[in-house]
Amino acid sequence: MAGISITRNELTAGQLRAAAAKASDARAARRMLAIALVAEGVDRKTAAETCGMDRQTLRDWVHRYNAEGLSGLTNRKSPGRQPWLTPAQKAELAVLVERGPDPERDGVVRWRRQDLKRRIEEMFGVVMQERTVGAQLAELGFVRLTVRPRHPKADEAAQAAFKKTSSIR
Repeated sequence: MAGISITRNELTAGQLRAAAAKASDARAARRMLAIALVAEGVDRKTAAETCGMDRQTLRDWVHRYNAEGLSGLTNRKSPGRQPWLTPAQKAELAVLVERGPDPERDGVVRWRRQDLKRRIEEMFGVVMQERTVGAQLAELGFVRLTVRPRHPKADEAAQAAFKKTSSIR
């Protein structure tokens, strides 16, 4: 076979088939059977088609088997996407939300997602959508419900005097 060769010699084709029969992962078992065929000298195209894969895919699995043995034939869990913000940045964002906006600096009296999006971009250099900002706030335990906004220069005494008082009948 010109394309690929198995350099690991600790398992024979029969032992690979026995390991495939005992494997709980069907995909890994299929890969073991394909490598057993390659070990017996079957050409790469036939071995790949017999086990339901492409020639290139079989070649990649043989390379992984040569490097890691049987454990290399199982699927690896993907590490996933990196988080938008580090834990330190999330803590800083939580403090920012708790403290509330500065009307002088931010130009708003209460935070909206679009305002926080702008601040996150300024503070951390992370560009994210408004929905993602909402998801970040939800992870921090903040909910969408907010108190009724109050004007920073509101006069409490004038508001109390203006309230109507009704007489009890």
